[in-house]
Amino acid sequence: MNILEVTDLCKTYITNKYQNNVLTNVNFSVAEGEMIAVMGPSGSGKSTLLYAVSGMDSITAGEVSFCGKNIADMNSKELAQLRLDEMGFIFQQMYMLKNLTIMDNIILPACQSKKIDESRKETVRRGQDLMRKLGIIEIANNDINEVSGGQLQRACICRSMINKPKMIFADEPTGALNRTSSEEVMEELTKLNTEDTTIMLVTHDVKVAAKCTRVLYIVDGNIKEEYNLGKYTSQTQLKERTRTLNNWLIEMGW
Repeated sequence: MNILEVTDLCKTYITNKYQNNVLTNVNFSVAEGEMIAVMGPSGSGKSTLLYAVSGMDSITAGEVSFCGKNIADMNSKELAQLRLDEMGFIFQQMYMLKNLTIMDNIILPACQSKKIDESRKETVRRGQDLMRKLGIIEIANNDINEVSGGQLQRACICRSMINKPKMIFADEPTGALNRTSSEEVMEELTKLNTEDTTIMLVTHDVKVAAKCTRVLYIVDGNIKEEYNLGKYTSQTQLKERTRTLNNWLIEMGW
């Protein structure tokens, strides 16, 4: 079953009366449990695509169906509720509120959601469970400036999961991290995916993309081609998957 279906998606910006077609007739779908990477040259429209299909940005034309609902037909309030309840977001810059602890940042979306009917104590317990799962329970009461970048990004993953979303959208989730932290964060995302969490991420990192089910290669606002890697199940596969994906990307003009 497809959780996301994108049909003839177009996104146009008007700047000083000049029309900039950032996305043009984009078509693709994402099945439940897939982990999709979006790659392409800088300025090709990768992040714009992610924001458009997740309802964070409006679309100019076309249709984006999320769990059978066309988000283009939703008003801003309905979109905000959909993003809060059914989607999780992870960004390159790890946005968190400075006046809250790590735990309070993680559980904040659940406190705002109408989907989650539970006491604060139950919400905190779920937040603690997520933090244990990602190996960061010891920083629960820390301020955001008292932890490493890798720990903070894993906390962002916890926050993205707190409302039990149907799909996670990630924009360069390892882009601001060193190699060790990047590998740790990707390991956690991969674990989530093996537990059937659907993920769509934008990345420049071939090793990150090699852990995904499929790679969409976008050029000048349109998907030029896609590469099906199949499900990633073991670290022993990574070297070969990275090699074959890198060869394909070179063919694409990477």
